[in-house]
Amino acid sequence: MNEARFDDRGSLIRWTETPGEEPARVYVHGLGSVSSAYHAHIAARAELAGRRSLFVDLPGHGISDRPEQFGYTLVDHADALAAVLDSAGLTGAELVAHSMGGAVAVVLAHRRPELVSRLVLTEANLDAPPPPTAGSSVIASYEEDEFVDGGHARVLADVGPRWAATMRLTDPRALHRSAVGLCRGSDPVMRTLLGELEVERVYLQGELSGGLEGREALEATGVRVTTVAGAGHNVMFDRPDAFAAAVARLD
Repeated sequence: MNEARFDDRGSLIRWTETPGEEPARVYVHGLGSVSSAYHAHIAARAELAGRRSLFVDLPGHGISDRPEQFGYTLVDHADALAAVLDSAGLTGAELVAHSMGGAVAVVLAHRRPELVSRLVLTEANLDAPPPPTAGSSVIASYEEDEFVDGGHARVLADVGPRWAATMRLTDPRALHRSAVGLCRGSDPVMRTLLGELEVERVYLQGELSGGLEGREALEATGVRVTTVAGAGHNVMFDRPDAFAAAVARLD
């Protein structure tokens, strides 16, 4: 296990990694998730094996610290992720990022362009706020203390066993602040930042999630948008073959 400081109180962001060739692939999870659970089975596939791979848990999530004083905004998460890459001695990494993690990756690529050579985003949040039915919007609809004191348990009971399995490992206050930060978005908003980036950009949309809003405009900026048949929000679980092919540039 590896770790790096991400705030002035000595809080640590942690990750596991496998050795291999560079550029490294850095896997970033979504809200209330854990990187290894969502991506280790992908990185182990034959078409992706042999590349240095980092599985990062964002602050408040998984095995990383969860300081109560931290803001958990998209910028906060992006700067913590930058601390990982700096500590690991990485530049020009490929970021493979899901949902909220995709928004964090876009903000990181904007703030520290030297760290990123390619983005593979899976149903990343590009707009603020997300739809009111989105999990982040539901969480953010609570006041913070209300969520910590009862809302967290209600949300866990409602989200289903797969998401609950990792969400229960996320600090409730960090989860709420992360959801609020995601709903507020970045300035400029993530969609604008993504369109302005000069690195290779791939966006994976699950067919079962419906069409990607603003697809043509994104494609006009050079973003490669791929709809994955038979997949929902969690493309890496629903269609691991298609997901790995996109990461490996085989699709």
